[in-house]
Amino acid sequence: MSQQSDKVEKDVNASTANRLLVICIDRDNDVGEKAGISTPVIGRDACIEAAQRLALEDPEDADSNSIFAAIKTYEDLISKGYQVEVITVAGVKDRGVQADEKILSETRKVLENFSANGAVIVSDGEDDESVIPVIQNVLPVVSVQRVVMKVSRSVEYSYAVFGKYLKMLAYDSKYSKFFLGVPGILLLIGGIATAFGYTAEIFAVLVSILGGAFLIRAFDIDRALSNWSKPTPMGFIRMFTMVAGILLILSSVPAGISAVDSELIEADTQIISKITDKRIIGQFVAGALPILWIGVGAIFAGTLLSNWIGGIPRQISDSLRIIVLISLYPTVAQFTNIMIYEESSFTLIPPLLGGLAATLVSATILFKKYRKHKDQEMISD
Repeated sequence: MSQQSDKVEKDVNASTANRLLVICIDRDNDVGEKAGISTPVIGRDACIEAAQRLALEDPEDADSNSIFAAIKTYEDLISKGYQVEVITVAGVKDRGVQADEKILSETRKVLENFSANGAVIVSDGEDDESVIPVIQNVLPVVSVQRVVMKVSRSVEYSYAVFGKYLKMLAYDSKYSKFFLGVPGILLLIGGIATAFGYTAEIFAVLVSILGGAFLIRAFDIDRALSNWSKPTPMGFIRMFTMVAGILLILSSVPAGISAVDSELIEADTQIISKITDKRIIGQFVAGALPILWIGVGAIFAGTLLSNWIGGIPRQISDSLRIIVLISLYPTVAQFTNIMIYEESSFTLIPPLLGGLAATLVSATILFKKYRKHKDQEMISD
C-alpha cells in the first residue's frame, strides 16, 4: 500500500488539483444488491460501514477491498494537506448504459456539496475503470488506482479458485444461462424425443429430469420463485399473477379440446390422422386461444404492476409485451380460420399489418415519453 500511496502523491503533485474526490466505483452495484446500501456513500465513516457490511454479506467480493483502498488513499491524501472527500458510487446489476448514467448522476450529486477540481479513481478491474471517461465529463481524473488482491499460489488454493469458478458457472446467471441452459435444452429435447421409442424410456426420463434441472438453475427459476414468495407487495403480485396465469394456460387445453367438433373425431379412427387434421388443429387452437392469451397476459400484467410499484424502470419493455400480445391475437385468430374454413392465406395480411402498426406506434409513444422523462431528469440535475 506504500507504493500505491507514493504513486498517488506523484500523480496529484503533477497536477494543479488541490480539492480531490476519491471515488470508489462499483459498476455492477454489489454494494446495493448484496448489502442493501443506497449510493452514493459519502464520507470516511459511511464508506467504512458500507465496506464492512459488504464484506459480511460476501467475504469473497473484491469491492469491499476497493472501498477500504479508497479510504486508505483518502487518509494518505489528508495527511499530505489535500482537501479530500471519499465516496462510493454504484451502477446497476446488468452494467451497461444505465449503470454509467447512474454513476454520473451520483457523482454530480456529490459535487453539488463538495466542489472538487480533481478525482482519484479506485477500482478492482477494467470493467469499473470503463466508467472513467464518463466521470471525466464532469471532473478531471488525476489518478487511477487498481486494487489487486494477493492470493496464494499453492495447489490447494488453485483448486479452491477453480472450484469458485465452477460455482460461478453454476450460480451466476450471466454464465449459467449458456453453460447450463443450452445443454439443458438439448438434454430435455433429446429425452422427450427418446420417449417415443421402445427401448430407452427410463433413460429418456432421466435425461429429461437432468435437462429440466439444468434449465431451472440456468434461468434462475428457483430464485424467481423465492423472490415471488417474499412478503412484499411486489412478491405477492408476481406470485398471484404467475399462479393465475399458469392455471389459465393449463385450462386452455381442455377448452381447446371441447371446441373440437366431435363428428370430426368420430369420423377418423386413426390417431395420427386426428393429430395432423388441420381442421381439428384449427378448432383446438381457436378454443384454447382466448384463455391461453388471458393467462399469458396475466403473467405480463403482474410483471408490469410489480415493477411499477417497486419503482423498477422497466415500464416500457413490460408495456410492450402486453401490447405485442394484444396485437398478435387477431393474426393468430385469423390463422385458425384459415385452417378451419380453408380461407385464403392473404387474409392474414390485414391483421398482421394492423398489429405491426399498433406495435410501432405504441413503441414510438413509449420511447418518446421515456426520453422526455430522461431529459427532465438531466435538466433537474
